[in-house]
Amino acid sequence: MTAQNSNHQPLPVFAIVVGEHSGDTLGAGLITSLRLAHPDAKFIGIGGPKMEALGFESLFAMDELSVMGLVEVLGRIRRLLHVRKTLTNFFTANKPDVFIGIDAPDFNIGLELKLKGQGIKTVHYVSPSVWAWREKRIFKIAKATDMVLALLPFEKAFYDKHDVPCTFVGHPLADDIPMQSDKCLARNQLGLAQDKKILALMPGSRGGELSRLLEDFFESAKQLQAQDSELLFVAPMISEQRVEQFNALKAEFAPDLAVEVVLNQTQEVMAASDCLLTASGTVTLEAALIKRPMVICYKFSPVTFLLARWLVKLKWFSLPNLLADKTLVPELLQKDVCAKNIVPLIKERLYQDQSDLNESYTKIHQQLKCDASKQAAKAVLDVLSSNSLVSK
Repeated sequence: MTAQNSNHQPLPVFAIVVGEHSGDTLGAGLITSLRLAHPDAKFIGIGGPKMEALGFESLFAMDELSVMGLVEVLGRIRRLLHVRKTLTNFFTANKPDVFIGIDAPDFNIGLELKLKGQGIKTVHYVSPSVWAWREKRIFKIAKATDMVLALLPFEKAFYDKHDVPCTFVGHPLADDIPMQSDKCLARNQLGLAQDKKILALMPGSRGGELSRLLEDFFESAKQLQAQDSELLFVAPMISEQRVEQFNALKAEFAPDLAVEVVLNQTQEVMAASDCLLTASGTVTLEAALIKRPMVICYKFSPVTFLLARWLVKLKWFSLPNLLADKTLVPELLQKDVCAKNIVPLIKERLYQDQSDLNESYTKIHQQLKCDASKQAAKAVLDVLSSNSLVSK
């Protein structure tokens, strides 16, 4: 694959594949930083709306890869294999200067392995959780990639131990989110009352997460409102599809509960809130950086949970606790996700002082604030220009 400028000089071609909205955000930041060095470069692969707004060319819709859970992946395996084979053939025939797989490790690392075998330089942006489970994957990663870009400092330490090239770039969220988030300003922007307690209901961005968590979230909200009639509930949603699903489940489980549904303003909702009842995921890191107390919940499908219990070796599953290496925020998993457990945890965080928690959040923020997109772009350009790589 060859791109040229108006003087017929070759321009770099960056192939990028992302699988979900957080990857789209990372990809957009990376493209913006790479364009500072190569304004006319070509970007192609699979991206989301933020990347496409920057001129990225998507060969497939990002939603093709948005599958979570071992069992759920099996139901889509034929389609996923078709997409990966198509991309492999396309990039083998139209070789980019470098391929960057952003997250989606089960899809991207296999693709990176094939492309590296064809002489294409490869980068994997966002380390898979090899430090948590399936540790032997690191040997496949070493074969598949020229460089891993890690968002978290303890990840680089793990790669260094195994002599796998890795660069810690920090986390873009820590760059984008201010050290102090203004609650009053956020409430004004959203038209929310300044003098009420607000609980954000955040059941995730995937349909399966909403279907598994919302019944318990709604039951908890009903009990909390029965104890404090002034308490307000706000639910940020990432798409119209999730809004429809949320409203349908609310009609089934909590038809009389008043909830303000907000589209595409998740960080603003978090900043406006006093506490969050949230699914696990990157959103918990956002909440820590915005510095709001939270209760974190997650439910897998039953078979996925059984498999995960055998394979995962973590004391915690949420990013705030992993980064702090201690229990900063409560975590509820599987059958423990119920109103009996959720309600007292939320009350404690809604109505008690959280200054110690905020100090811990600030330390995490300072650790991760490294101008991540700039650092990631530099690492990609180093791969592009170097044949011999060493861990930085």
